[in-house]
Amino acid sequence: MIQPVILCGGAGTRLWPESRGARAKQFLSLTGSDSLFQQTIARTADAMRFLPAVILCGEAHVAIVREQMGRSEAGLLVEPMPRNTAAAIALAVAQADRDTLLLVMPSDHVIADTSSFQEAIAKGAGLAEQDWLVTFGITPDRPETGFGYIASGDALGNGGFAVDRFVEKPPLEEAEKMIAAGGYSWNAGIFLFRAGRMRDAMQTHCPEVLHAAEAAVAAGAREGNALYVDAGTFGDAPSVSIDYAVMEKDGRVAVVPAAMGWSDLGSWQAVHALGASSDDCGNVATGDAVLLDCRACLVRAGDKRVSIIGLEGMAVVVDGDDILILPLSRSQDVRTAANARP
Repeated sequence: MIQPVILCGGAGTRLWPESRGARAKQFLSLTGSDSLFQQTIARTADAMRFLPAVILCGEAHVAIVREQMGRSEAGLLVEPMPRNTAAAIALAVAQADRDTLLLVMPSDHVIADTSSFQEAIAKGAGLAEQDWLVTFGITPDRPETGFGYIASGDALGNGGFAVDRFVEKPPLEEAEKMIAAGGYSWNAGIFLFRAGRMRDAMQTHCPEVLHAAEAAVAAGAREGNALYVDAGTFGDAPSVSIDYAVMEKDGRVAVVPAAMGWSDLGSWQAVHALGASSDDCGNVATGDAVLLDCRACLVRAGDKRVSIIGLEGMAVVVDGDDILILPLSRSQDVRTAANARP
């Protein structure tokens, strides 16, 4: 049995103006009727294979998490402030039995091929039971510069490899070389490990993070299905990613590469690419939108009536009184616009 741990604390500012505040990216319906968070819960809903999930979120998101959980029996671990992924995972480790397998997943990613995802998890579980810290790599289909990479080393059997090294987001030339060489996969930030094994690794590599998280859980206050961890002790945890704190330092880390239709949906350009075209011109539109003589545009009209004429490769996103208009090719500049707003 595997316990899913769903990391639900991101702000998702790259998808402003829809993603902000209590209604962050993971709670939006971007690739179907269900939100990304609801899709994440559904991937591990099989009670024959998975224990009820543990959801890590901030206080501002407790209400919407409970609303979107539906009938899920998941429990909440509520962080009083963001402290990055190492501290969040340490909270989950602190409340788990040492022998429990924890499957850590971001709540705001798309995985189109659920069967391939399940197969990869089954392979990873075998390695995790042998005390490997397992990460899941995405088989790349292009030389992407926006993701970190994982280099596969020695084969471990059943589709897994010892990790040779982690590569930070590379320049295009290096990414092209890695794709040509083979043996590299994108780092999706999905992990599987035995709780006790990760605790021991944290004790070795980032004890300050572990001790702050354990103290915060011990001093926390329970309210229904939520444990509000103690702010004073959790605030002592250094803010560091799990990759930097543990995965890049430990000597027994494995990767299971998989092609599972994965996307981090990190831009409006990605939303357009994954959206269902509303016409024969590659336009993707939701709400009351009219597109005339337009090609390859994204329009999310919100509660407004939007008409655009003669545009190509543009995004128009409406959320209340906020309207974003930009070329899809400049989607990575959205965060700048979001930060410029009061």
